[in-house]
Amino acid sequence: MDKLLITGGKQLTGTLTVSGAKNAALPILAATLLSDKPVLIGNIPHLHDITTTLELLGCMGVELSVDEKLNIEVNSSTITKLEAPYELVRTMRSSILVLGPLLARFGQADVSLPGGCAIGARPVDIHLIGLEKMGADIKVENGYIHAKAKRLKGCSLILDQVTVTGTENLLMAATLAEGKTIIENAAREPEVSDLANFLNKMGAKISGIGTDVLEIEGVERLGVEDLHYNVLPDRIEAGTYLVAAAMTRGKIRLNKIQPKLLDAVLDKLSEAGAKITCGKDWIELDMHGKRPKAVSIRTAPFPAFPTDMQAQFTAMNSIAKGVSTITETVFENRFMHVQEMQRMGANIKLESNTAICTGVKNLTAAPVMATDLRASASLVLSGLAAEGETLVDRIYHIDRGYDHIEEKLSQLGATIRRIPR
Repeated sequence: MDKLLITGGKQLTGTLTVSGAKNAALPILAATLLSDKPVLIGNIPHLHDITTTLELLGCMGVELSVDEKLNIEVNSSTITKLEAPYELVRTMRSSILVLGPLLARFGQADVSLPGGCAIGARPVDIHLIGLEKMGADIKVENGYIHAKAKRLKGCSLILDQVTVTGTENLLMAATLAEGKTIIENAAREPEVSDLANFLNKMGAKISGIGTDVLEIEGVERLGVEDLHYNVLPDRIEAGTYLVAAAMTRGKIRLNKIQPKLLDAVLDKLSEAGAKITCGKDWIELDMHGKRPKAVSIRTAPFPAFPTDMQAQFTAMNSIAKGVSTITETVFENRFMHVQEMQRMGANIKLESNTAICTGVKNLTAAPVMATDLRASASLVLSGLAAEGETLVDRIYHIDRGYDHIEEKLSQLGATIRRIPR
């Protein structure tokens, strides 16, 4: 497995361009299965999960092509197979997102139960219950979801808990259902809104975008000529680099990012002592060479503080002035990075779903092992702020969600290199 070798202690300064959002690109690529016309998708990040998704679409017979600007054209009119096999789905939970589109457009789908990061239980029950309420016949056998429906019927759905992929799957399915579907307690994440906006560009009739109640008037078909859609910028990538600069007492400017996507994160960085300046599509952070102050956080669904930024802020708090509490309310196993940070000298105690962190002046380098995507990012950040050389193992996790992370950090002055397996 590849590893990252980081020599810490460098103050990060410079300018970066934010990549497209993985968590928007993946559902939008799945949504192209609903279109009977080719669709051109732009601002797609270069990530392992994107490659896996394209491989999944390709194995179904979908025609894919890339132009000179790295836009991906998806033509699902050539589809020959309505199955998402275990070999591809096992590494990426978001593969479940092909279930709703396949069922809605073709009346059948055979999708392997998903895998992904081991950060806690993320059952697909809400997806399946919602589809059954819309008239689907669903059986789960031998690790596969087998779904059939002549045409889905619109209905009222009240989700038992806020779920991003559940909202997205049911939203996509409802676009071609007969009649109106109302989804209450829907996820409000910007990536869900991006998907809904894309679906409307294809001819869907969705209202309530950005709220927790989505109304979808089903249509007979989706697809328009010459549709080109650019994916939303990645707020989690942006937040990660902002924290990296804060931890190293540096200064950074991020371009091609919408500040409103990061309101909760920017508020906490300001509280930590950073000077934050924003424009329409850029953010600047300046620590003026000062050590960050400890900030307490509590994760919750958007627009509250995102669970995908918890590990990075835990890393920052580990070297910040003062004591902080970090409470995780979304995933029960999302503190696996703490044990690795403790190996680097972090003073963190876990009590149920809360980490109590007393900041130390310096972390010390150590070999560490990543357990999931955001944990791996937090260990890289810890290495940037540590004394000595930190070796981060199992970085295939980070390649699932960060576009050329070592190259971008190098642009900011970090000493970091990939060691091939």
